[in-house]
Amino acid sequence: MSRSSAKMKKQTASQQKTTPPGLTMDAFQNVLARLGWGTPNMLEATEYPLTRLTKNYTLMNSLYRSHWIIRRIIDIIPEDMCKNWYQISSQLPPEYVDRIAKLERKTSIKSKILQGLKWGRLYGGAGAVIVVDGHENNLEEPLDYDTIFPGSFKGLLVVDRWSGISPGTGLVTDINDPDFGLPDSYQITNNASHNIINVHHSRIIRFIGRDLPFWEKQSEVYWGASEIEHVYDELKKRDNTSLNIANLVFRANLNVLKMEGLGEVLTVGNDKLRQDLYNTIQAQNWLLNNFSMYLIGDKDDFQSKQYAFSGLKDVYECFMMDVAGAAEIPVTKLFGRSPAGLNATGESDMQNYYDAIEQRQESDLRPALDKLLPVIFMSELGAIPDDFDYRFNPVRRPTDTEKSDLAGKRTESVIEAFNAGLIGRKTALKELRQMEDTTGMWSNITDEVIENADDEPQAAGEDITNPGFLGGLIDGGTQPVGT
Repeated sequence: MSRSSAKMKKQTASQQKTTPPGLTMDAFQNVLARLGWGTPNMLEATEYPLTRLTKNYTLMNSLYRSHWIIRRIIDIIPEDMCKNWYQISSQLPPEYVDRIAKLERKTSIKSKILQGLKWGRLYGGAGAVIVVDGHENNLEEPLDYDTIFPGSFKGLLVVDRWSGISPGTGLVTDINDPDFGLPDSYQITNNASHNIINVHHSRIIRFIGRDLPFWEKQSEVYWGASEIEHVYDELKKRDNTSLNIANLVFRANLNVLKMEGLGEVLTVGNDKLRQDLYNTIQAQNWLLNNFSMYLIGDKDDFQSKQYAFSGLKDVYECFMMDVAGAAEIPVTKLFGRSPAGLNATGESDMQNYYDAIEQRQESDLRPALDKLLPVIFMSELGAIPDDFDYRFNPVRRPTDTEKSDLAGKRTESVIEAFNAGLIGRKTALKELRQMEDTTGMWSNITDEVIENADDEPQAAGEDITNPGFLGGLIDGGTQPVGT
């Protein structure tokens, strides 16, 4: 190794030792032009301090109660998540499904879940206690489904992080538990008696706002961040812009009066002379407002100037879009506006929004229902079905025209596949009944009909309307079974 290369390595090593932690050595900088990292310019003076607005309980309450945009930001997404609810996909008799639905209505489950989602988004955290009759003295113990007797489920008790629920110090260590790494228990405070009750985590449904990295989650005591913290800066820009535009309205028409000797009256005149001037101007203003006439001297001049508001609309709409982007809600839905632009329909924006809602249903709503529905089944039916499952109904409901077009195209595809000999009658029937969720058709194709159908593909070219298709349900002019 040469002496020069060894010297360079030594300099590099010493430079690395003296470099402060977190300081990069490859940033752009032009000191002469005052551009880049560390130079004295307005751009480099920008900082992003850690505010943690979620801890400001008074601010959260004030904004939610008084600011219509904040209320819509908090409420819209949970309401759309729960709007069409879910559908049980297990092979349960219809009367059992009706009993589950009636119990949900009786205990206001949908309303309680919606409330928990809203308070989680507003305060960063909330919890719902699963109330089971007869478990009052066993709240510290894990929830055992075998101890849930018929009719014992009484609903949910929703509390936010500031009104009575706080995580314990222990964490769930069982890696098979869905709550692994989260608090093992929660303390529920009775605000009336100030009693504190320890509740096992299996009896608590958690709702959080924005998820946080590990250390930030620690600072929020295993809760999340409020949605307000995410949009607060953009909201201030929009509010100040709106307020300034509103103040400009008072300057839309500005009257200018030129009077000879006005300066002398105001500077060297006595109080009586100035008062006479004020009285004259006041009388002229009354005449202008009442009779649209103005009396002035031969050397005086009166002009009316109008303020131009051009360009303000574009500026205001830019701030509206920033607020909507921070809230992850389309402008058309958040502000109730029609789509702007030539031939704009807003369908692409709404489709992206619906996709985001479906993602939130899976990440936020499904864990809550996974913990709650088994309790409801045990209380109402006495058992949990082996094939128990559920799926969320589509967030966007298609119109009747869209349903008709979709049903026609999908039915035609099934017919073509059957006529080509690619699938048998049983498979075709399954595909048709599966369209019930999206089109509402073919709902009367029962499991018995599907089971009795032949699954052997037919010879290519055989007519699908021949007797025997759909398990013998189509014969001559008989209409397809469906709704």
